[in-house]
Amino acid sequence: MSFTVHRRFTAPIAVLAVAGLALSACSTGGTDSGSGEADGVVTVYGTISDTEAELLEQSWADFEEESGIDIQYEASKEFEAQIGVRAQGGNAPDIAIFPQPGLLADLASRDYIKPAPEGVAKNVAEYWSEDWAGYGTVDGTLYGAPLMASVKGFIWYSPAKFAEWGVEVPTTWDELLTLTQTIQEKTGAAPWCAGFGSDAATGWPGTDWVEDLVLRQSGPEVYDQWVSHEIPFTDDAIASAFDSVGDILLNPEYVNAGFGDVKSINTTPFGEPARALGEGTCALHHQASFYDGFIQDPANGNATVGPDADIWAFITPGETAGAPAVTGGGEIVAAFSDDADTVKVQEFLSSPEWANARVSLGGVISANKGLDPANASSPILQEAIKILQDPNTTFRFDASDLMPGVVGAGSFWTGMVDWINGKPTADVLATIDASWPAE
Repeated sequence: MSFTVHRRFTAPIAVLAVAGLALSACSTGGTDSGSGEADGVVTVYGTISDTEAELLEQSWADFEEESGIDIQYEASKEFEAQIGVRAQGGNAPDIAIFPQPGLLADLASRDYIKPAPEGVAKNVAEYWSEDWAGYGTVDGTLYGAPLMASVKGFIWYSPAKFAEWGVEVPTTWDELLTLTQTIQEKTGAAPWCAGFGSDAATGWPGTDWVEDLVLRQSGPEVYDQWVSHEIPFTDDAIASAFDSVGDILLNPEYVNAGFGDVKSINTTPFGEPARALGEGTCALHHQASFYDGFIQDPANGNATVGPDADIWAFITPGETAGAPAVTGGGEIVAAFSDDADTVKVQEFLSSPEWANARVSLGGVISANKGLDPANASSPILQEAIKILQDPNTTFRFDASDLMPGVVGAGSFWTGMVDWINGKPTADVLATIDASWPAE
């Protein structure tokens, strides 16, 4: 996910500490607002909060002045639970920013969300890949347009240390394992650091590892079947991905650099490895594009990020070289109203103009093809944009965000914790699969 604060991420204090933001609690329009009549106010509801909310409002300030539309944004930590309640009660916002496509699909399938207007559909067709468009599409109808994005599966490292050890960035998974062994032999220390700790969400970084390996080893078709439960968690393809991740994370010679043994992964907060990377006690760490904010946080040592800086990153390689495939996250914008002002706001948020305006403010990226990568605030975000815009890249949304909440934000997370603690893979997979809701 971009460096937005969603249910999984707590951003570093130095990055997000700001004065309280006055957010509008009112909500107009919604499921009753289909008349096409505009009143000059468009309400937007989402999970984006704190500094990110301030920057979001800055990104549309010029549009508000030019259009005369007052966009009133409301953030909520209870978005996932409340958006359905509000829709059913006739008190939905005009527009919602969905961090989980599955939630959008659920409300669209129950006719709460309006199909995307023509201008939005044109923008999506021109500026977004088919993969991204698919996450806003339900039963062949486009309901929402993508907004921001993140690229997962980066592996963070020190270019200077690589040069010192005489090693290069790997291009295949086998080369990554060889690199890991080489660093361990040269240094006599565990190369990898990992942290799954995230309060009630502990375990989610492990799901990102598994998702990367499912996509890279078995391909997008199997990945999609897994997400929709056409194949179960107990399938050989998923077990194989766990085994491959275990070649690193369950090997006491390879983890947990600077923190302890294998089991310490569960008790290490996911942001802590940023400090170990900067201090040089950790050689390799797997985490998304947003992690540069943690690495450069003064509280973690203020290391620099870039190809020739203290820390840089490469994408987790696949089974073969030159076959780019990445997982990531983002948001989908959809509307409960179709009045003229709401349509104008939707069109703007799906445009390159908005993407460039927001990315220029820093901290986030977008997969919009009209976005200039030079507008990104850091080299890693520029690199992530290039990956997303590459027509050869296979992109898949974070699998756990697409699965039913009881699985993706429940048993999958806790299953990763159990696995790190020593529970056999087959038992972990059976337990997760048993939690899948009956149809």
